[in-house]
Amino acid sequence: MFKKLNILDEKEKVLRSVSNNVSFPLSKEDKNLIQRCIDHLTYSQIEKYEKKYHLRPGMGLAFPQLGIKKRIIVIVYEVDDEVFENYVVINPKIISNSVEMIAADAGEGCLSVDREVEGHVPRYARVTVEGYDEEGNKIKVRAREDLAIAFQHEIDHLNGILFYDHIDKNHPFFTEDEMRLI
Repeated sequence: MFKKLNILDEKEKVLRSVSNNVSFPLSKEDKNLIQRCIDHLTYSQIEKYEKKYHLRPGMGLAFPQLGIKKRIIVIVYEVDDEVFENYVVINPKIISNSVEMIAADAGEGCLSVDREVEGHVPRYARVTVEGYDEEGNKIKVRAREDLAIAFQHEIDHLNGILFYDHIDKNHPFFTEDEMRLI
């Protein structure tokens, strides 16, 4: 039975604090919450479930958004129509990035920010993220384009940063000449 997650609003102080590293083995509660995140994000991206459960579409969640100051992120990435790849990374770190910067043309959104935020968020076009899976095995993920944006967005949450912190107030939008928009 699907039970909607209680995702915190941007006004909550925990979203502005740095999360703590996680030690292994994971607790049963953490593993259950990871699965609930996967279910929530998957359903939010499938139109019939999005409507049925009144979900806002999203592809990523970080534990601080659930009020838990642990360095755990979950990304559910749609690779084909209703076909998803799940990424669960514990204690993630960006270990390398491209020189090229990109921005989501439509801007970024966040499940903790229930309002429109105008502006482009500059992100690396490619990142390599290192961390651990749910069993404590070291993993490395190479991400590009929109998946790279999602990893940077979720890792920011672990450091108390919200996407709109990256928007230049004096120059909120880029032209194609200034940055590649995807």
